[in-house]
Amino acid sequence: MDFTIKTMADYAAEGKMPEVLFFVGCMGSFDDRAKKVTKSLCKILHKVGVEFAVLGQEESCNGDPAKRAGNEFIFQMMAHTNIEIMNGYGVKKIVTACPHCFNIIKNEYPGLGGNYEVLHHTQFLRKLMEEGRLKIEGGIFKGKKIIFHDPCYLGRGNGEYEAPRQLLQKLDAELVEMKRCKSNGLCCGAGGAQMFKEPEKGNKDINVERTEEALGESPNIIATGCPFCNTMMTDGVKHFNNTEVSVKDIAELLAEADDL
Repeated sequence: MDFTIKTMADYAAEGKMPEVLFFVGCMGSFDDRAKKVTKSLCKILHKVGVEFAVLGQEESCNGDPAKRAGNEFIFQMMAHTNIEIMNGYGVKKIVTACPHCFNIIKNEYPGLGGNYEVLHHTQFLRKLMEEGRLKIEGGIFKGKKIIFHDPCYLGRGNGEYEAPRQLLQKLDAELVEMKRCKSNGLCCGAGGAQMFKEPEKGNKDINVERTEEALGESPNIIATGCPFCNTMMTDGVKHFNNTEVSVKDIAELLAEADDL
């Protein structure tokens, strides 16, 4: 990237406050695949002139995997660390590209003293689009078929189904749906800390089941809005040795449409 991403500490040193804090999350920070989503989102925000900051070295895991795995103590320890730092900077608005970060900071942090306006990146990008700040040119996707997989923590967990689709509809592609979508969507299998362990024995891995459903609609692209879903659907496509279908986050598709 040809620009520098400032931290909250940088803004504090200047006596300023950014429009929004981008909470990157563990996947977006350390997973090589998810880092591409992080970069795409940063490029979009920079291009449209959004003043944003990250916590950088001060950001800790949100605590969701520990909580879902049953370790409330570790969760609260991680959450309190983040809350203390964010409250110290006077953070009011947070954007994240991970529904797990989004869900836990939005719904679990208030009980621990962390009260913020929290937006999933598709919600924030839609808002920028509605305000006329983000202009989406989707010509390169003309003739393509895109199918969207609903992340559990964004969809059924928080009732957000439309923001991702409204963005995808601007890409001039044909947007198709899986039989199980929106409130009837099927989990990719990574939530609840399942991402970090081998699946239990069964007839079929759940991500294979979900990918099979997506491939049944003959898409060119499986769109996701979650780094966990992205990993599971990518593994599912590899399971079928399919080299024709790509798995992309919505931020990546928008960045590609704008040649960022």
